[in-house]
Amino acid sequence: METKVIKMNQNEINNLRKKYQYCEINTHIQHTQFQIKGSDFTITVYNSGKVVFQAEDLSMHIKHDTPEKIDIPSDIREMSGSDEVGTGDYFGPVTVCAVYLTEDDYDKIPLDKIQDTKQMNDDLVMEVAPILIKQVKHSLLILNNRKYNEVQKTNNLNAIKAKLHNQAFVHLRNKYGLPKINIIDQFAPKDLYYRYLKGEKDIVDNLVFETKAENKFVAVACGAIIARYAFLQTYEKMNQKYDFEFPKGSGSLVDIKGKEFVERYGKDELINVAKVHFKNTEKILMHD
Repeated sequence: METKVIKMNQNEINNLRKKYQYCEINTHIQHTQFQIKGSDFTITVYNSGKVVFQAEDLSMHIKHDTPEKIDIPSDIREMSGSDEVGTGDYFGPVTVCAVYLTEDDYDKIPLDKIQDTKQMNDDLVMEVAPILIKQVKHSLLILNNRKYNEVQKTNNLNAIKAKLHNQAFVHLRNKYGLPKINIIDQFAPKDLYYRYLKGEKDIVDNLVFETKAENKFVAVACGAIIARYAFLQTYEKMNQKYDFEFPKGSGSLVDIKGKEFVERYGKDELINVAKVHFKNTEKILMHD
């Protein structure tokens, strides 16, 4: 676990709480405003304004210095972009999709319905994604839970994401070539991203790193929608296979349903449906 202490004003603290509103938040710890707990991180906000971040990878939670800025002309529409889904969910896979949009593609896709997936309900994702899959060049990767748990023994979550994104771009390039502009929805600083890829046989190195890219670039939004679609499809297959309703996210409902799953199928089966390094596993197996 990495640890860093930052002093924040009240407005920054309020924004921090809003950002993590779907995580477990404890407001009953002495001398603190609240404490946020996630699968592999804890953020403690003290009354003094001191905020202590503890995480497997701090770069996922602490804003770094602004990366080099590459201005993308507003009239350029041919570009590729990638995004991932599932990294915050205890159950289910991690999916990554890179999409290559050409000028002609904009007339073939439902632009009026394409937006940040966090603002789209699952029904809309299921409606839009098949159109995108049929119409646009893309590379989709699905890392199932068994493989994820194997890889995670030697790679933290950001390293896994970096390797998946790189592989998606490599596949896209090998099949279609790549345009001049290739955007990744930034989850780690550029230098750290490429350190994660050290030792990889093939690396796509001409990427533009952009925060909140899903809201700014259609190619990234399309990648996120296809990745979300693949995630939902895999989830449904899991539900059917186990005759079980897996909850999304990593909150208290996950712990409750996780215990129920273990009672029915045994703790050894968790490796096939869950990201077992999440703290949820400890809670699920607490009375096992």
